[in-house]
Amino acid sequence: MSATPLLSAAGLHVTFPGRRGAPAARAVDGVDLDIRPGEIVALVGESGCGKTTLARSLLGLVPPTSGAVTFGGRPLDYRSRALKAYRKRVQLVLQDPSGSLNPRHTVYDAVSEGLRIHGYAGDEREAVAGALSRAGLRPPERFFLRYPHELSGGQRQRVVIAGALVLDPELIVADEPVASLDASVRGEILALLLSLRDELGLSALVVTHDLGLAWNIADRVAVMYLGRIVETGPAEQVLTTPQHPYTQALLSVLPESGEQPVILTGEPPDPSRIPGGCRFHARCQILASGEAARAGVNSACRTTPLPVLTGAEEAQVACHWAAAAHAPAPAS
Repeated sequence: MSATPLLSAAGLHVTFPGRRGAPAARAVDGVDLDIRPGEIVALVGESGCGKTTLARSLLGLVPPTSGAVTFGGRPLDYRSRALKAYRKRVQLVLQDPSGSLNPRHTVYDAVSEGLRIHGYAGDEREAVAGALSRAGLRPPERFFLRYPHELSGGQRQRVVIAGALVLDPELIVADEPVASLDASVRGEILALLLSLRDELGLSALVVTHDLGLAWNIADRVAVMYLGRIVETGPAEQVLTTPQHPYTQALLSVLPESGEQPVILTGEPPDPSRIPGGCRFHARCQILASGEAARAGVNSACRTTPLPVLTGAEEAQVACHWAAAAHAPAPAS
């Protein structure tokens, strides 16, 4: 895997103006994130944490308020012609295949649409057949004239993936790619994404609320809370030895964790009123239990902001308590 990022966000902010004089909502509030060639990164967090807005900004669908997105080392150009070329190389796979497929279009029409938008000059039929085959719909010709209602949920999701693959992208952004599928089909789609990485060198950003999915598919995990990445690193390290209390709470509710579930109190704060200090402190089980006070960081958790994590590959955490727990002991 190349150490040079394919896609990078640096100091990314996306702010939405408030209505009728209300404060602006800081949906993405300072994010550094790198995705390298041939790498699957899982972006994990609760609903409303900003992960979908971040993904849309990386796709060029939502221009950042500040900060920069680069692809292949070049800044993303938001002019329409440049964005069209960019979206050929970076494709979106949506959560609900039923909603993203036109019920009046055949499978062939759905997969070939991108080729026609981008003025493909090659053999269209051959390209569509190749994309369907790579997506696991074989023999592809058997699916050409079928309509979405004639397919299973897993087959519809494979058609959506084929529609992305037909343009030979270098990276796909998959927003909750298996959330609407039965458990028996989820594993098949995840195995498909892994095979595309291994066979095609395809990179992927998988947006999900499910840390179990991240465990099964991701090379690296980035955990997002209230507009910020609060923990990131290799999937095995983050998911077996989580450092941030938020990551620990998300993992504790997985059936296979063997942990006592941590039930977070309240809802995440309003992104237009982000609290001072650690933005998780109002819901933090470590602070509530007194562990933060025993570590001497009780005040820091409530008042001292944490730095933006870098996009580096190594494990990182934005947490006063975790930093204190791993600080070297003073010399005697």
